[in-house]
Amino acid sequence: MRQKLVSRIGVDFKRRACANRCPTEEKDLVIIGGGVAGYVAAIKAGQAGLKVSCVEKRGSLGGTCLNVGCIPSKSLLNNSHLYHQILHDTKGRGIEVGDVKLNLPAMMKAKDTSVAGLTKGIEFLFKKNNVEYIKGTGAFQDEHTVAVNLVEGGETTVRGKNILIATGSEATPFPGLTIDEQKVITSTGAIALQEVPKKLTVIGGGIIGLEMASVWSRLGSEVTVVEFLGQIGGPGMDAEIAKASQKLLSKQGLKFKLNTKVMAGEVHDAGVKVNVEAAKGGKEETIDADVVLVAIGRRPYTSGLGLDNISLETDERGRLIIDQEYRTKIPHIRAIGDCTFGPMLAHKAEEEAVAAIEYITKGHGHVNYGAIPSVMYTHPEVAWVGQNEQELKADGVKYKTGNFPFSANSRAKTNLDTDGMVKFLSDAQTDRILGVHIIGPNAGEMIAEATLALEYGASSEDVARTCHAHPTLAEAFKEAAMATYDKAVHY
Repeated sequence: MRQKLVSRIGVDFKRRACANRCPTEEKDLVIIGGGVAGYVAAIKAGQAGLKVSCVEKRGSLGGTCLNVGCIPSKSLLNNSHLYHQILHDTKGRGIEVGDVKLNLPAMMKAKDTSVAGLTKGIEFLFKKNNVEYIKGTGAFQDEHTVAVNLVEGGETTVRGKNILIATGSEATPFPGLTIDEQKVITSTGAIALQEVPKKLTVIGGGIIGLEMASVWSRLGSEVTVVEFLGQIGGPGMDAEIAKASQKLLSKQGLKFKLNTKVMAGEVHDAGVKVNVEAAKGGKEETIDADVVLVAIGRRPYTSGLGLDNISLETDERGRLIIDQEYRTKIPHIRAIGDCTFGPMLAHKAEEEAVAAIEYITKGHGHVNYGAIPSVMYTHPEVAWVGQNEQELKADGVKYKTGNFPFSANSRAKTNLDTDGMVKFLSDAQTDRILGVHIIGPNAGEMIAEATLALEYGASSEDVARTCHAHPTLAEAFKEAAMATYDKAVHY
């Protein structure tokens, strides 16, 4: 018995030693990062018959988007909207409700259940497509070798003919405020608060800040949004749409301080004091908050990647420098997603993942960066694709515009959800669609039609002459197109 035990211990020791030191089989592709960019690339490469390893340090696949970003935030946005609607929008619908209570732990559990199911789904797809999933932190040892500190302890190495960097991004910190994810939080802390703060101050009026502001405002927080720019939604949002969105969010209880900069913040026992003043200078003001959400953007995450070991450099914004085929200066090492150029959007990362694998396997790939949609999942939703009006004016482009309000749409009226509009921008001479901007119900779904139209070079007349089912919200899209090249019928 003792001899068998000694033998088994010896085998285990050799296995661990081999994991730490033995040369490994060279893979066709090693991917560092199992977020949206990385896992989609892994699945696509596996489908193409490549031998693939994907290294992910989180211990669960899906990256920021699935674990602490897009997916859990949408769960909270959806359920907080239902809660808010039951409280404030049932009487006129013939629905009488009794005592409505918020069960925050149960709401958080529903969010976590959604996340867990989706991460397990990606693991299943890895197995289905023969992708090796290595749980650990990867760093370059040399140009073909990635050393991995395993989550469960120990080390290993993996070699690849091709290596794809897909390490994503992290929340940009605010100078002078230390993130503790309790009183000073990022979006990660904003989806995991254990109680509703009485007062929440949001630094940054972009998409992430406004979505989280909406969640906690609906659940009972007094929310103040501080934004350095003169409009909400970030520079990509059309100014007219941004103004309309701010007006509607203000009606919901959100307070806005635009053209305002944060000078300093101080954490104390009772909460956080935030000192602000006008962006162009002026009298300083102090805002008291229980919790401060820092939502001033995200920055590429390449820390600890061992870039020095292979002499790879980043630009002044921390982005990995690539060519049009996503190659770094080392041709077999590519980078995609948030760690390099372009909008930090999950669907942009997915498109790059597919294109990068096609470059590796076929020698050609394609992403149309002029047709990447953006969506803000507030209520009403805001979505856009292509250029906005201020960009066209700045570029000196001659354009025409048309819009159609949801208040004139039959489906929106029957749903008692009529805020917002669809806005088209098209070339003044050719009528080719240059941009579409939507604020209103179902905007995030409807923008897909605009993206497709933009991708195929459609004119507003093309869309207007395409039959849309009645009664649907999408008829507002058709009518806005009609208003652009001619006249709308129902307005």
